[in-house]
Amino acid sequence: MKKLTKEELLRKSKIPGLNAIKMHKFYRGKIEVLPRCQIRDYHDFSIWYSPGVSAPSSEIFKDKQKVYEYTNKWNSIAIVSDGTRVLGLGNIGPEAALPVMEGKSLLFKYLGGVDAIPLCIGKETCCDADQIINFVKLIQPSFGGINLEDIEKPKCFAVLDGIRADPEIEIPVWHDDQQGTASVTLAALINSLRIVGKKKSEVKIVFNGVGAANFGIYRLLKADGFNLKKSIFVDSKGILYKDRTDLRNVNDYKHELMDFSNPEQLHGDCGVAMEGADILISSSIPGPDVIKKEWISKMADDAIVFTLANPIPEIFPWDALEAGARIVGTGRSDFPNQVNNSLCFPGVFRGTLDVCAKTITDEMCIAASYTLANLVEEIKGCLIETCILPTMDYQESFIREAVATGLKAIEQGIARVKLSEEELYSTAKKLIENSQSEFKLLMKEGFVPAFNDYMK
Repeated sequence: MKKLTKEELLRKSKIPGLNAIKMHKFYRGKIEVLPRCQIRDYHDFSIWYSPGVSAPSSEIFKDKQKVYEYTNKWNSIAIVSDGTRVLGLGNIGPEAALPVMEGKSLLFKYLGGVDAIPLCIGKETCCDADQIINFVKLIQPSFGGINLEDIEKPKCFAVLDGIRADPEIEIPVWHDDQQGTASVTLAALINSLRIVGKKKSEVKIVFNGVGAANFGIYRLLKADGFNLKKSIFVDSKGILYKDRTDLRNVNDYKHELMDFSNPEQLHGDCGVAMEGADILISSSIPGPDVIKKEWISKMADDAIVFTLANPIPEIFPWDALEAGARIVGTGRSDFPNQVNNSLCFPGVFRGTLDVCAKTITDEMCIAASYTLANLVEEIKGCLIETCILPTMDYQESFIREAVATGLKAIEQGIARVKLSEEELYSTAKKLIENSQSEFKLLMKEGFVPAFNDYMK
């Protein structure tokens, strides 16, 4: 791994943004609506619209479940965001969030074959949790699932928990900043622990940052059987401990973490928390130098360090390795071991939609995580410190995740459609390959013009 200076890395990190301004203006967005049915001539509109369309509408009126057979509900989701926590930009509003949600739609379609529609909501005053929950409830007739995105904490926790507990919401709802990040991080930890030979029941984990990402990771690790009683959580003011005077509100979500973690009731900064720790999971602010080399040097032998801030991780990977870490992961694609939720959400939703599941459970996420982790050894033949996850260009990952997710939903009795493992595999493979072929054909035929043509 080539060392870059802070100035070189900052300069490199700005290049995608500069290109994005030019290309977003040129294409005026990244998605559009195309038909999935034949239109041989204008007479076909009597089938697809009036008067013929009244027949399937009447059938759905008699049996609502037929909407999955006669419409695209089976393959469509809404990406819902109020723009209050967008990437590293913070509360920039729903309009400014739209390019991000369009990008998410593009990833869903290309990597998972899923039709995803961005719905950025809100006004000058942001929506509260109940309003977002009610919005999801109102739009669910049109969609087979909902992806919640870039909603500020603690509102994002209240929204997801409220939706999961609402019996009137009968479609799967997933918060990618929590569940997606958590699923990929779990997969990365599975392989990291295999490499260093440690058990999930014995490791001490430090969570630096107590936002949506780390809170979601904590919840999924707990569901998978990690022993988190030795864990320590650190926010912007230091270690969480029971008598912190600024956390007296019992309704604060951090109380859930304070009640069982930090058994020694340590006080201080992240450096204090990291002494003797086996794992650091940092989802905080961009670095470098947010995490110090001397802190890592005091971790346990064979330490695992995930510094996930973007565009610059909390510590450069080479510095973490020099300080004694054995395995280092970041959120960047140009460093080894990118821990990014894009490795997960297309496959999980593909499998969820293919069985028309009613929800997405922790068990479905965990099944996807183990599938993702197990693929590395299959691809490489062995596990190594610099490759703990597949990369995004390995299409088989999304197909296998879809199969694992769908099978788990069927096993849990929350699938409306029951398919065999072979049927799930062939369905996911066909939909993903068709989607990518459509993209390539549109580019080849010039319906999506090359940006280079514009530059000429």
